[in-house]
Amino acid sequence: MHLPTAETSNRMTSADQSLTDRGLNVTLTLRLLMHGKEVGSIIGKKGETIKRIREESSARIIISEGSCPERIITMTGSTDTVFRAFTMIVLKLEEDLATTSLNGLVASKPPVTLRLVIPASQCGSLIGKGGSKIKEIRESTGAQVQVAGDLLPNSTERAVTVSGTPEAIIECVRHICTIILESPPKGATIPYRPGLSMGTILLSNNQAYALQGHYALPHPDLTKLQQLSLHQLPFSPLSHASVVSGIEPSPKSTSQELLIPNDLIGCIIGRQGSKISEIRQMSGAQIKIGNQTEGSSERLVTITGSPLSLSLAQYLIGTW
Repeated sequence: MHLPTAETSNRMTSADQSLTDRGLNVTLTLRLLMHGKEVGSIIGKKGETIKRIREESSARIIISEGSCPERIITMTGSTDTVFRAFTMIVLKLEEDLATTSLNGLVASKPPVTLRLVIPASQCGSLIGKGGSKIKEIRESTGAQVQVAGDLLPNSTERAVTVSGTPEAIIECVRHICTIILESPPKGATIPYRPGLSMGTILLSNNQAYALQGHYALPHPDLTKLQQLSLHQLPFSPLSHASVVSGIEPSPKSTSQELLIPNDLIGCIIGRQGSKISEIRQMSGAQIKIGNQTEGSSERLVTITGSPLSLSLAQYLIGTW
């Protein structure tokens, strides 16, 4: 990887300054989902490239372990250090695409494409009402931005794909960072782990276990969700069912009723019912959405199932 040129340094400084000018020079974590070949390029021969990025950006950079096809690159630090590291990664990927094009392996150089991993509860702010915010970002930066409709497997996060020229991507992600800093995630986040397959889950003594072969291994993310306090939910429960932190699994079925604003109900149902089906499948709860009442600005949603199913269903509804 070449050392940054004056032009490259200007790109990084401009991006950094823009965030700092808005008073957002705070601690930022940015996660990228990459294919193994891309990660290999970022690491470089004997780790030289990633070492240089760490030293020159001063950001804390962690690359997830594993032999699965995808890996997560996590960058943490002040906004300027994280953005410097991100810019260097973008330029390295552009360099790889240019090399591939020069070697005649592709007809023309494709755009740089990156996938960010963002908590689902923040994606609404990124999209904006009626898609207004994401449209504004596309038009002002020239980058293509797509928020995945489905959650990444076994997590409460979504992939946000950004593609275009390096300048467009850098400016686009600057806008995205501004939004996620101004709109913190709601509730607990279960991070996406590539290649993680939870399989069968056992719940015992306030601890979640994932069955792997003949062994039951503690699963911290599920335990965290099981113990999640529902006080952060944006909707008010109507029934008197007891739903508290650290729920003990119980076969006893109970019900919970929520009032949800009409303008949010479509996000929870999803296209052709895809989202509500996903929530039902993940939580194991039965969910019934009442008909719209004339003159009312809210819809009644009834959730039925075990205490743990209620907890999980309400949490998932709260992330949309």
